[in-house]
Amino acid sequence: MASSGGAAIEVRGLWKIFGPRAERVLGSPDARLDPAALRRRTGCVAAVKDVGFSVRPGEVFVVMGLSGSGKSTLVRCLTRLIEPTAGEISIAGQDVRAASPAQLRDLRRHRVSMVFQHFGLMPHRGVLDNVAYGLEVQGVPRARRHRRAGEILSLVGLDGFADVRPDLLSGGMQQRVGLARALASDPEVLLFDEPFSALDPLIRRDMQAEVIRLHREVGKTMVFITHDLSEALRLGERVAIMRAGSIVQLGTAEELVGAPADDYVADFVRDVPRGEVLSLRWICRPPREDERLDGPALPAWTVIRDAAPVAVRSACPIRVIGEGGLIGVVDRLDILTAMTGTPVREPRAGKSRS
Repeated sequence: MASSGGAAIEVRGLWKIFGPRAERVLGSPDARLDPAALRRRTGCVAAVKDVGFSVRPGEVFVVMGLSGSGKSTLVRCLTRLIEPTAGEISIAGQDVRAASPAQLRDLRRHRVSMVFQHFGLMPHRGVLDNVAYGLEVQGVPRARRHRRAGEILSLVGLDGFADVRPDLLSGGMQQRVGLARALASDPEVLLFDEPFSALDPLIRRDMQAEVIRLHREVGKTMVFITHDLSEALRLGERVAIMRAGSIVQLGTAEELVGAPADDYVADFVRDVPRGEVLSLRWICRPPREDERLDGPALPAWTVIRDAAPVAVRSACPIRVIGEGGLIGVVDRLDILTAMTGTPVREPRAGKSRS
């Protein structure tokens, strides 16, 4: 599979079917059955169904869905921890499905690291040796791998814990060790499979902030799996929502909240405060003939919540400025309606920035 457009990850037509004679399901009418009907008819389960997406270099790409939606199976297929039934996978231009066992080991050791929900730390080793383990497997000399591990411990806020055994650490600190271990080998891609779902809410929020900070500092490509919508919207530059093995919508937080693809997505985002997600681009309108156009100006990507104080202070509508100049106006009523009224189905002045 050739790399297309310089994508860090490219997935096309990916299937994973568990069960007897799974290959026979592909290309047959049975492949499109709902999960219960497919299981009754064939004894198979289609965990991932004809999934395709691309991830840009340096992007945080989130896959979200309820239990059984196929999201964890999907992320494991990317490095063939689970062998796909069909489809194409490319990571940094390398055809993953065509990789030999040696090439696959090299991919997992050097180019892609994974952070799981269960930390998998070695209790008989201190934090430093846990972080350095991947480099040890690569054959990096002890002094060099310890130096690198020490640098990463500083990066994740674990200075002073090098010799501590993992079982003496809190859950959040153990997850920091797991994150440091993934970063130590300097991979091109980081895969996170619900890494924070077992943590207390406050610790979980701290770890989300840590991922955001680390991404800002190291700029790695990240694929993050979660069942939590608030986590998905907070972390993801784009979010793919899965249901029954398929992606039902892929877009920015604005696109998911402002224009849900179907009732399933609409149910997910119903309680999301629109004023904290949507920008003025989604609610601006053409000025009326009697409206003054000498009011304050804000960029089109300004979040509605941030525009509210400006609207309150101004007797004139806010001028919404896009790349080509004025694209519309919003007044106090427009902002109030957007924050408390019916869902917005389409942006009034073009799509949001992706």
